[in-house]
Amino acid sequence: MKLRSPLLLALVVALAGTACGRREKESPSPSPTVAVATPTPVPTPRPPLLDPEQATEQAPDRFRVRFETTKGPFVVEVHRAWAPRGADRFYNLVRLGYYDDVTFFRVVEDFMVQFGIHGDPKVGSVWRFAQIPDDPVKQSNTRGMVTFATAGPGTRTTQVFINYKDNSPLDRQGFAPFGRVVEGMAVVDKLYSGYGDGPPYGPDQGRAHSEGNRYFRGDFPKLDHIKSAELVAPEKKAS
Repeated sequence: MKLRSPLLLALVVALAGTACGRREKESPSPSPTVAVATPTPVPTPRPPLLDPEQATEQAPDRFRVRFETTKGPFVVEVHRAWAPRGADRFYNLVRLGYYDDVTFFRVVEDFMVQFGIHGDPKVGSVWRFAQIPDDPVKQSNTRGMVTFATAGPGTRTTQVFINYKDNSPLDRQGFAPFGRVVEGMAVVDKLYSGYGDGPPYGPDQGRAHSEGNRYFRGDFPKLDHIKSAELVAPEKKAS
């Protein structure tokens, strides 16, 4: 019996070790935690007409824009060398369709006609303060010349005017022409001017910005407007 005791003890120990080993193998190991990445939302791009930061194309050295209006068509020829920043802004606005259905809201006989407040206030609000730097004045504000309106240095946005006469005193005030009417100046002369130069009888620009064409068409139904404005190629001269 004494001889068997050590063998019996060794067997018990061996069996106990085997059982422990089985329990360790049978115990499932914890599953690793997998981090699931949350996808980064992709911002929806805004339409170009609602995003002035996309309007950055450089204009050609010379291009033409045909305006179809309620009084008939006229054509503006733009020379980038006259006012590069103004020409670029005008080119992008036309390319994006900004001037379609825009009203000639300030028509002053023997002075000028002004337009550029968008008919949709949502569009107008994003462009109202999209200002561009000034250009040096290289051309004079004579009859038919087209120039950006300003409210002081560095405030040009979308409003432009066409000179009805020689307004060269505007040159000294920093108004830099970028183009001229080369066809249809007689149409420009016929645009309705009966409401005068702003309040109390003419349109208020504050309301025009907030209400758009609803204000123009409702309170000033005789005002003319642009049906469409599109880039056109200059006519080639016969050789």
